[in-house]
Amino acid sequence: MIKLVITDMDGTLLDDNHMINEEFWEVFDKLKEKGVLFASASGRQYYNLVKNLKQIEDDVYFVAENGTYVVHRGEELFLNALPAEDAGKLIVKARKVEEADIVLCGKRAAYVESRNPQFIQEVEKYYEVYEVVEDLLKVEDDILKVTLCDFTGAEENSHPHFTEYEIKYKVTVSGRIWLDIVNKDANKGVAVEKLQEMLGIKPEETMAFGDYLNDVEMLEDAYYSYAMENAHPELKKKARYTAKSNNENGVVEKIKEMIL
Repeated sequence: MIKLVITDMDGTLLDDNHMINEEFWEVFDKLKEKGVLFASASGRQYYNLVKNLKQIEDDVYFVAENGTYVVHRGEELFLNALPAEDAGKLIVKARKVEEADIVLCGKRAAYVESRNPQFIQEVEKYYEVYEVVEDLLKVEDDILKVTLCDFTGAEENSHPHFTEYEIKYKVTVSGRIWLDIVNKDANKGVAVEKLQEMLGIKPEETMAFGDYLNDVEMLEDAYYSYAMENAHPELKKKARYTAKSNNENGVVEKIKEMIL
């Protein structure tokens, strides 16, 4: 019996216009009636996730910033912050990547140096609370993640700069233009394991949906693991099942089929 549903947001629950299908809200109410818990697991900022799911905020477990920050009803359940010295080294390295801009993802806000309009437009899609600062190295906050926004392609351009860092950090291509760097022991899967432990729910009672490489570990923690039809080929290899694409309301359709 499925007791917990976890879904990624971009490319998964959200369509390509970053919208949630209206049918989802009705399906969510039915899940709640059945006592099935719901979690949103994303590379997005916590405050942005809350905005997207405002009408059901109190009933959602938020797994934000790729598993580094877990919150429920405003209470912090789990935090995995980068040591300040490590964050500083990553910022210095990231500044050397041509064509890439940096987002320093803190607990209180996201921080950026670049004022590039195209970059700021992307930041505003995913970060509800952000500040433009003169020097990222002077930011004082719990740093959850160092992110690069690379319009030339994160996998091809930014990622090669950080391959040597993969011994110490988790370096993930989380979208076509996004590269995320977190602690080695930080990912959506670790956060999901913590959540399952807190809630007393087993992997075989868990359903999870994702579309990109930052979803791999999360899908490994769910027996009912679904890669979207539009997912990265490597994620499809890891998932046990496939759901229709994000533009075909795949998450909702599969929940209806399997639970309701």
